[in-house]
Amino acid sequence: MLLLLDAREFRPWWFETGTPTFLVDVLTERGYFTPDLAGVRASEALLSSFDVDHLAPEALLWQTGYLTFTGSRQTGARWEYSLGYPNLEVESALNDALLKGLMGDATRAERAVSRLHDVLVAADFTALRQHIFSLFAAIPHQWHDGNEIARYEGFYCSVFYSHLAALGLDLATEDASSHGRLDLRLRFNGRIWLFELKVVELAPNGAALQQIKDRGYAEEYRAEGLPIHLIGIELSRERRTLVGFEVETVEPV
Repeated sequence: MLLLLDAREFRPWWFETGTPTFLVDVLTERGYFTPDLAGVRASEALLSSFDVDHLAPEALLWQTGYLTFTGSRQTGARWEYSLGYPNLEVESALNDALLKGLMGDATRAERAVSRLHDVLVAADFTALRQHIFSLFAAIPHQWHDGNEIARYEGFYCSVFYSHLAALGLDLATEDASSHGRLDLRLRFNGRIWLFELKVVELAPNGAALQQIKDRGYAEEYRAEGLPIHLIGIELSRERRTLVGFEVETVEPV
C-alpha cells in the first residue's frame, strides 16, 4: 500500500517486493503443469497441510497468496475448493517468474516476452514460427536428460503458456468445447488465436492443426465476427526443437 501511494501507480507491488524464488524452484523441479494454475481444485485437507518437506504445490500457492478461492462445493463429507489467480497482474508476474525458471536464463526470457508482443501485434506468422523455434531452442539441454517422453508435451505447453501469460493477455487454458479441450485460446488485438501443441513422438506429424479442425474448436468463436487463427505447433523430443508449424485463418463471414 505504501508503494502504491508513493508511486501513485497500480502495479503488482506485493509480488515485486517478495521474489518467489522458492516457489518457482518447487514448481519447476516438480514439473508442475503451469496451465493448471488458472483453475486448480484442491481439498480442504490438502490446503491445510503445513509439512514443508511434502507441501503440495496447490497448498503452497494458496498459502503464499498467489492463488485465491474462486468457488467451493461439498461432496459428501468432503469440501473441495476452486482456486485461481487473484488478478491479472499476479498471473502475469508469476508466469514471468516461472518462464525465467523454466528457461534457465532470465535475460533471454525477458527479451522473448518483449519480442512475442511485437510479433502478435503484427500478426506475422513467419516471425511467430521463428520466435517459437528460438524459444524452445533456448531451453537448457540438461533439462531433457533423464526425463520421460510423457513429460515433454506438458513441459512444452507449460513453457508456451507461461510465455503468453507473462504478457498479461486474455488467455484461457484447455478451453473446453463440446468436442474436447483446446490447449490455449488467446484474444488479442481484435483476433482470436487457437493453439494446439503436440510432441511428434507421441502423435503423427500434422496432428496439431488437424485436431483443431477435426474437433471444430473455432466454431464457438465464429459469432464474434473476428479473424480466428488456428495454429498447430509440433515439437520433437529427440531433436529438441520445433519441427512443425501450421497456420490457417478463418475469416469472419
